Formats: sequence, structure tokens, C-alpha cells
Amino acid sequence: MKLRSLFYTGAAPLAMSGAALVAALLAAASAQAADHRGGTLHAVAVSSSGTLDPQINYTTQYWQLYQSVYDGLLAFKKTDGTAGTEIVPDLVTTLPVVSDGGKTLTVTLRKGITFANGKELTTADVVASFQRIFKISGPTAGSFYNVLVGADACLKTPDTCTLDGGVVADEATGTITFHLTDADPEFLDKLAIPHAAILPADTPAKDMGNTPIPGTGAYSFTAYDPNKALKLERNPHFKQWSADAQPDGYPDVIDYTFGLTDEAGVTAIENGQADWMYDPPPADRLGELSSKYPKQLHVSPLAAYYYISFNVNMEPFNNEKARLAVNYAIDRNALVKIYGGPQTAAPTCQNLPPNFPGYSAYCPFTKEGSTKYAGANMAKAKELMKESGKAGAEVALLTEDNTMWKNMGGYVQSVLTELGFKVSLKPMSHATEFTYIQNTNNKVQVSLTDWFQDYPAPSDFLNVLFGCSSFHPASDASPNIAGFCDKEVEAKIQNALTVAVTDPVKANTLWADVDKAIVDKAPSAPLFNPKQIDFVSTKVGNYHFQPVFQSMLTQEWVK
Repeated sequence: MKLRSLFYTGAAPLAMSGAALVAALLAAASAQAADHRGGTLHAVAVSSSGTLDPQINYTTQYWQLYQSVYDGLLAFKKTDGTAGTEIVPDLVTTLPVVSDGGKTLTVTLRKGITFANGKELTTADVVASFQRIFKISGPTAGSFYNVLVGADACLKTPDTCTLDGGVVADEATGTITFHLTDADPEFLDKLAIPHAAILPADTPAKDMGNTPIPGTGAYSFTAYDPNKALKLERNPHFKQWSADAQPDGYPDVIDYTFGLTDEAGVTAIENGQADWMYDPPPADRLGELSSKYPKQLHVSPLAAYYYISFNVNMEPFNNEKARLAVNYAIDRNALVKIYGGPQTAAPTCQNLPPNFPGYSAYCPFTKEGSTKYAGANMAKAKELMKESGKAGAEVALLTEDNTMWKNMGGYVQSVLTELGFKVSLKPMSHATEFTYIQNTNNKVQVSLTDWFQDYPAPSDFLNVLFGCSSFHPASDASPNIAGFCDKEVEAKIQNALTVAVTDPVKANTLWADVDKAIVDKAPSAPLFNPKQIDFVSTKVGNYHFQPVFQSMLTQEWVK
């Protein structure tokens, strides 16, 4: 749109004040936005991602959707770039008032917000929602929210959880006060993730599975068959209160279909039968897409990594030398090539991603004399393997069942075989694999998986994935998949958490040391840091990538 068309009348140009110009531009933008409101966005994925329950589901696929369906007291700003890691008030009027050395936080609930079922939001819903995190034994109850007063009792007897003294509401003033046992520098982040979504107080204290729970966001889940499709439609009770926290959306409907292979998903978008796909395009299609559809490809950096998780409490990977052998033997460059090449990923030997708080480059698993990753060191790997005495052990390697994951799994299988293991590859549906590998009852020896930040803090990788408090035997909600609980490493983790309360800069140095200590113990084999590749149809406009929750589908134009 040419700006002069706003002012030209066919006679002499009109002089406009700065304020009038701004008003005219805003009016034009509003009119343009209205022109794009409506329509249906068609999304596709290889599979669904399990339960719809936001306090249980721990997958990027559905967290991406939750940002427009549910609200917490706080939110990550719904915008692109580093600004998207900023925490803003959502269901509350301001950021918390902090007192008592960081152990008391008070917020005031906004008035007039309504759930998708028509019920008005109250402080009782807030209290019940935090109690529910424990009653359903949510995956972060014992690691994120155990700092609340009363959490210990809730962890011991979840069914009777009250969080007495931990979450205190005053209905008359609309205030909620959180009392913590210790100051937690990341508690605001934890209030901004979907596990802290505020749900109606009468939501049953069980995994709601395929049944949508009413939220306060701009959209609602209206139908779900995990074998076929998921539908999101506008929440009829939604009125925007904060564009930063919960912006209104453009599509009227998002139809999300499951069951297409990643190859078929690319073809569907090329043919205009779909608008966006969750799964990354297969590596062998990237050249074609880059040359034919460059304007439809969006590549964004991710705070994430792919890794092999070893069960340190089961044969054969209860042996540290066997785990180290795999780390030296894996050619991370080969896996980057399978994923799509150096434009889409970079090899890594550590758990924290580059340009992330606490990151300090460290890579012992490579050719001798190299400080950066320069390829596998098979001689060192075979030496360690011989010392381990684990050659001949039978190993089942679990991975997801789409093309890219199976290709990576096949490569890892070949390396394990070369080391002397007897290896079977077991692909599983994305909808079930992540929870399956967490549960010790399933006796998973080794798995190929990934981790994307919950929020931008080192503990979200190091404490959540390798801290003792994140290991919950016999549970589907145990993000410490390795079952790693090392006393020396745990002491370093707790020290870093304590220091972070008063000196975040010093804490980042301590987190770098924690990362190094975990790498040296090898409960995992870090592989590479990916980039997000979104391929969209020709009718999609206004693409936005939120750095915590990724593509903002409701902000895209399809009309």
C-alpha cells in the first residue's frame, strides 16, 4: 500500500501533524488486519501428540497450540525475536510484587475475563489450578512447583493437596499471594508456561486425555480424535485484554489433520491442500523447496538439541565407559546431514545450546587435538568399549517413526553395532514415544529424543533433564529420562540455583560448570542443535515465530 494514497485528495497535498499521521497509519493497519480476519488454516502432522491436558502434556507440538487456548497469570510476550522471551502480565494486572527476599509474590487478577464455557475467571480457579498440578502428578510438580509452601505434603499425598499456605487467595480484593520455601529466580518463568495454565476450578483432577478443557484464550479446542484430527475455533467469550500476552487471531478455524507422512505433508502444501506442517520437511526435499519456494520457507533458530538418552540404571549403559564409547563413536556431522545439512543444524557435544545463558563451548568427544567438533574418534570409542566389557550386549533403541527420525535411528544403530552391541531399532509413534521412554516400567535402555526449552534458563536443560528431583520412577512424567542422579552433579545444580537468586551472572558461570560435569558423566550423547524450518502455502501471510512456543499459527493470514 502506498502511503500517499492516505492523504491525496486530487487537489493540493494536505499537511498532517505527527499525531495525525500515526493515527492514519494505525487506522490503515487496522483495516488491513480486518481484511485478513477469517478463513481456515489447514495444518498437518505425521501424528498427534497425546493428551490435550495442558498441565500434563509436555510436547512442543501442543505447547505451540496452548499459547492461543490457555493463559497463565504471566506469559511470554507474543512476538518474534528476543523480545519473545520477555515475561508480561497475562491474567493479572501487573508483574508480581515481590517481598520477603523473593519468597513472597503477590498479583491481582484482571476483572471480566471469561472461560470458553462462559464462566467468569475467579481467584478460586487460580488456587484450584495449582492444586491440580499436584493432584494429577504433573510432570513438573516435583521440579518446578515444589518450591511452593505446602508442596512437600502434596507430593507425598497428591489426592489431598491443598498447598496450604503456599497459594493464598483473597476473593474480595482479587489478589493471589504465592509463598515459597526459598527464593526462586525462575518462578516467573514457571508461571508463564502451559503447566501453570489457569483452568476452571471444577476441572477433574485426572488426565483429561481427549476431552478439551475450557481455557480463557482467543481459541478453543472443539474436537479431537488423536488418530485423525484436532480442531481449534474462536472462543466466543474472548475479548482481547493484552495484545502482548494473548492477541486476538486471524483464522476463524484451524483444522489440524494427523496421519500424513512428512513427504506427503510437503506435497500437500505445494498443491495448496495444506497451509503448514508441524514436522520438518525431509532432508531430500530441502533443495527443491529452497529453489522453488524460497518465499514459503521460514528458518528460525531454536534453543533445543537432539540427543541420545542412556538409561544409567540398566544394562549395558549403567556402565559409564560404555556411554562414553558411544559419545566418541557417533559422527555428529553425519546426523546433521541426515537432518538436512549445516543450514538446518550444527553439531554439539553438550546440553546447553549456543547463545543461551550459561553456555560455554565444550566438546571432548571428537578427534584428538580439536577444540571444536571435528568428527568421531572411533579409536578412542573402541578402547573404551573394550574396557567396559559390554560388547555383545543386546540393546533396543527407541525412536520416533517418521522418515527423519528413522533415518537417524538407523545411523545410530549402525554405530552401536560397530561398537559390538547387538541392536534392534524400535520406532514408535510421536504421540506415545516421549511418555513411553520416560517410564521406568517400560525398561527402555536407550532412546533417541530431543528437548526444546520450556523457558530461557540453564536449569531448564540441566536440572530438568539431569537433576535428581526430575526423576520419577514408574511415571510417564519423568523428564530425567536417563534416571541420572549423581551426588556431585546435584550439589553443583543446587548451588547454581541458589546463587542465581542474587547473582545471575555468577550463576551462569556455575551452570557452565554443571554442563561440563554432566557431559563428562555421559548420561546422554548430545548430537546437534536444530533450526526450525516452516514450510507454508502461498496463501499464508504475516508469519511470526515466537522463540519459546514457535510458530504462532493464529497470527497467520489465510484469507
